[in-house]
Amino acid sequence: MSCKVSFIGLGVMGYPMAGFISKGGHDVTVYNRTKAKAEKWVSEYKGKIANTPSEAAKDSDFIFTCVGNDNDLREVAIGKDGLFNTAKKDSIYVDNTTASAEVARELFKEAKNKGFHFLDAPVSGGQAGAESGKLTVMIGGDEAAFKKAEPVISCYSQKAKLLGKSGSGQLTKMMNQMCIAGAVQGLAEALNFGINAGLNMDDVVETISKGAAQSWQMENRSKTMVADKFDYGFAVDWMRKDLKIAMEEAKRNGSPVPVTTLIDGFYAEVQKMGGNRWDSSSLIALLKKKK
Repeated sequence: MSCKVSFIGLGVMGYPMAGFISKGGHDVTVYNRTKAKAEKWVSEYKGKIANTPSEAAKDSDFIFTCVGNDNDLREVAIGKDGLFNTAKKDSIYVDNTTASAEVARELFKEAKNKGFHFLDAPVSGGQAGAESGKLTVMIGGDEAAFKKAEPVISCYSQKAKLLGKSGSGQLTKMMNQMCIAGAVQGLAEALNFGINAGLNMDDVVETISKGAAQSWQMENRSKTMVADKFDYGFAVDWMRKDLKIAMEEAKRNGSPVPVTTLIDGFYAEVQKMGGNRWDSSSLIALLKKKK
């Protein structure tokens, strides 16, 4: 069934995600801070452009956002031209931003007061997952709202699961990023060790990827890490933003995160090397530098 959908934020992730919703047969209105990006989107997909988040959300059954951080999210949601000004009663607002659980709970409460629904729904799968429509979506909020939104979310995802009350999606995404950081550092150290030992990395990875060491990072990033190719994927700046959110939440709930803290420091050193926009697998560049 076709629904009226608005999508706010057409970055690396949001652009293809909104495209899959349009290709799913829905009536999509987009908003992006840089209008040229929205114009490019409507030249590629079926849909309309709005001049503000407020205008985009008006009359929508489902509202999606995918922006940078808590501040950006508050601006498009509850700012002067924010979507909360026009979101209609019983509409469902799905936020795909990786943000804090705190802002998720804040928006959930505010949406409820205004008579519509909010789901925090950060995604995992990176640019490749967004462009293939195979993202994993981690969701917090009410079950009834999730059930209604699930068919639209499925346009750009291969897995979407309700994980608990408001904020649960963001908390799960924090765990996701902590796991990725640890896996990348372990892989970087192993690959650098193998290179220094004179082993053939293609043969080594082909072998150990069939055993207990196998991981998504090994399957998808080992070759490019060996070749020092980091000009794509999930940027170091974004990873540090996500790890900061996780570490702040860990302080609040009393969870020790020594490895996450250590790796965040390694990413800070990669930034000093000029690697702000390098893929997060660039941790190996730091090890090679220290050789």
